[in-house]
Amino acid sequence: GCFIRSLRRGTINIHHNTMIAATTISRMASSQAPKVLRLRLAGNSTSQIKNSNYMKRYFSDKTKEAANTTAKESTSSSTTAATTAAKEEAKKTTWWNNTAWWGTAGAMAGWGMSGAAIYDALESSPELISLNMTGVLLVYSSLFARWAFVVKPQNLLLAGCHITNVGAQMNQLRRAVEYKKENGKDDEVDDIMKKAGATAAAGAACVLGGPMVQSALVNANLGFVSSIAAAEAGPFTVHFWAPMSKWMISGASFMELDRPTEKISLAQYTALTMTGFFFSRYALLVAPINYTLCSVNIALFGSSAWHLGRKIKADFLS
Repeated sequence: GCFIRSLRRGTINIHHNTMIAATTISRMASSQAPKVLRLRLAGNSTSQIKNSNYMKRYFSDKTKEAANTTAKESTSSSTTAATTAAKEEAKKTTWWNNTAWWGTAGAMAGWGMSGAAIYDALESSPELISLNMTGVLLVYSSLFARWAFVVKPQNLLLAGCHITNVGAQMNQLRRAVEYKKENGKDDEVDDIMKKAGATAAAGAACVLGGPMVQSALVNANLGFVSSIAAAEAGPFTVHFWAPMSKWMISGASFMELDRPTEKISLAQYTALTMTGFFFSRYALLVAPINYTLCSVNIALFGSSAWHLGRKIKADFLS
């Protein structure tokens, strides 16, 4: 009986110890599981972040490559288009529509006019000088010197020739006035001086008051009148008044169609005839297009050619 009781106690102790061991192992397993799980999750998260960063870099590089390729293709296409357009434009450009050619030719004709004035000052008698024409040429060259600076494309060769011509015509005016005074023609000189003074005063008033009048007309919204006042080549711009000064030259020539040929300057009217010819075309190639300048040069060509023809006939053909 004692043995059986001892065996039972041992069995119970073994069973109890086994239960304690099992409980301990279970608790240890429960406490270790979250750590393992956290380590596994942390490993997976780090791997996913690395993979995500790699994919971002990969697609970013691909996007940049695609953008660079597109930019290169666009640049190449633009360059090709520009080159093609330039070649087409070069094919279309001929001497007839070449602004630079006509502008240079017109400027050279203008230099011929300045040279004619200088030549006449050195070789011709002052009695051949027309005070009317000299005064008109002074106004004309002053306006065209300004016009050549503001027109597009700018024509500095033409501006230089007109500045030179202003000086040459001033010298011609001086010679003519001195000659007339020496020959007792003071009344004629006084009349010319009064006209010159009135012209200078009117010009100064236009220059000073023109902008205010133009602004008032434009802001008044008068329809056609306001449009004319605001025009690029309208009456408040040198693009209008420079051609008008040429109308004075043509008018002076038309008023003296029967002028004695001995008083006609061959050099001066040759230059005027060439100027009229070249500027008739040049006026249609500049910006803004100047139809007034074109029409006046056609008239100048006709009137100057008439006097030039009479001079050549009288001196060389008769």
